[in-house]
Amino acid sequence: MNLAPQVHTAQISDADLDDIAGGQAGASPAGLGTAAGFYVEAGPVGIGGGVGAGVSPEGVAADAHLHAASF
Repeated sequence: MNLAPQVHTAQISDADLDDIAGGQAGASPAGLGTAAGFYVEAGPVGIGGGVGAGVSPEGVAADAHLHAASF
């Protein structure tokens, strides 16, 4: 008896995948964006982070991130 999980796959065209995944970012000729970030080291600790935002005819994108490291 084969107890291995079975996975079914299907073919999907690139155009259909673009519709599902939200299209191709940056494909538009017009858009606006901005970003800002920082990095600070104090002794054995480093902290960095940033924010960003962009607007195009396809929609709005934003991100924020924070990183910490101990050396």
